[in-house]
Amino acid sequence: MLKKELVNEVSSDLSLHKQDVTTALDIMLTTMEEALKEERRIELRGFGSFAVRKRKARCTKNPKTGAVMDIPERKTIHFTMSKSLKESLIKE
Repeated sequence: MLKKELVNEVSSDLSLHKQDVTTALDIMLTTMEEALKEERRIELRGFGSFAVRKRKARCTKNPKTGAVMDIPERKTIHFTMSKSLKESLIKE
């Protein structure tokens, strides 16, 4: 689902203007981004949680050239779905 499709569905469900829903969604995403930058955990009950995890530095080979590369430590976002979301996906 694209952001535009999400905005369309929410605006039709709540009878709101698409511009208002887009603004609210942008604010929500910006707030979530700032929280993740500060390495804070985000929990949306009934949906799941987002957390920042660190991946260790490692050495790997480039499969195309065979050159050995050092990949530095980096941060990634980890999503854990809620129990209710997991159960609803299993039922389908």
